[in-house]
Amino acid sequence: MSQFWLYFKIGINHVLDINAYDHVLFLIALMVPYAFKDWKRIFLLVSLFTIGHTLALILAVYGVVSINPKLIEFLIPITILITAIFHLFTAGKTTKNEAVSLVTIITLFFGIIHGLGFSNYFGTILPGSASDKMLPLLEFALGIEAAQMIVVFVVLILSYVVQTFFRFSKRDWALVMSAFIIGVVVPMIINSEIWNR
Repeated sequence: MSQFWLYFKIGINHVLDINAYDHVLFLIALMVPYAFKDWKRIFLLVSLFTIGHTLALILAVYGVVSINPKLIEFLIPITILITAIFHLFTAGKTTKNEAVSLVTIITLFFGIIHGLGFSNYFGTILPGSASDKMLPLLEFALGIEAAQMIVVFVVLILSYVVQTFFRFSKRDWALVMSAFIIGVVVPMIINSEIWNR
């Protein structure tokens, strides 16, 4: 049981680490157009992101994939930027089934990219043999999912407060938050180590 809490807490800390806020930024960008009434869609998207994240860790930890960390660290803010731009241009528009399908596929793919960003560190803290690695990976994934739900809950509460008490429309909320996220993430892309040779 103590091992469960160890990897569960590592998963929670991975998402909620103030120094690695890219995960939180992506979740905010992803949740901008949603409200509490959309809880099924929210749960689906967050879970797909966790599945993608976990799949990437499994593939990396078992040596199936190996990608340049500089490339991944560059792609992570790109995923945030794409998500924020998408919601900037679709703010206030009714979500169609096609768009939902596109968003779900992209969320899964972006989860894979974010998971690859953590795979090098995670591989160093896992037990030695291959058979010992799967359970900690799943425990870590549960921690990720729990922390993501905390972030989503906070974003939804903030959205509700701003739209209810400050009379922001849903469209204005999406526009302001998407623009804010773009403003935060563009310097991350510009300052990426990928530009250094």
